[in-house]
Amino acid sequence: MSILLVTSSPRGAASHSTRIATEFAEKLVAADPSNTLVVRDLVANPLPHIDADYATGIYTPAEARTPRQAEVVGVSDVVLDELFAADTVILATGFINFNISSTLKSWVDHVARSGKSFAYGENGPKGLVTGKKVYIVLASGGIYSEGAAVQMDHAIPYLRSVLGFIGMTDVDVIRIEGVGMGPDAVTAALAKATAKVDAVVAVSREIAAAA
Repeated sequence: MSILLVTSSPRGAASHSTRIATEFAEKLVAADPSNTLVVRDLVANPLPHIDADYATGIYTPAEARTPRQAEVVGVSDVVLDELFAADTVILATGFINFNISSTLKSWVDHVARSGKSFAYGENGPKGLVTGKKVYIVLASGGIYSEGAAVQMDHAIPYLRSVLGFIGMTDVDVIRIEGVGMGPDAVTAALAKATAKVDAVVAVSREIAAAA
């Protein structure tokens, strides 16, 4: 199984989403030595925001692209290749202004590409990135999975929508929430997220042992 880990928090080593997602990916690899891991760190290596050269370049034949168009479309091609090669995708992000990080949004903009990850037909759009399991690891200072603040969570609904649009509908969410509510809340949130990760890893280990 090929695992793609995409991290995006600007908090570096202090990031709860990066920590849990990285531990998750590493545990999956340890559970089955045949698993492989590709890491895309969007903070260490941010993707360029899409611009006019990208917008025109993706619809221009490769041989007719300008050098700049070829460069930015080439970036998109690389991240798309990583996505298509993966069996399991782990996306990690902090909850920033009620949505995902801008670095992860750039990744989405490069992989959600007409003619590559989705196509329009007589019956409407069709996602082309299929057969993958996706885990979203989301860290937030407050509680947004329940209660009055649910309506302020634009991160998970957005990711479910755009991932589903390109064909990835098997999506689970691992929340690390309430980390802004004091040390005890942080400890509880990390423990809950780790327990969910370990449950997934245990199933993976059983499958590997039975293979």
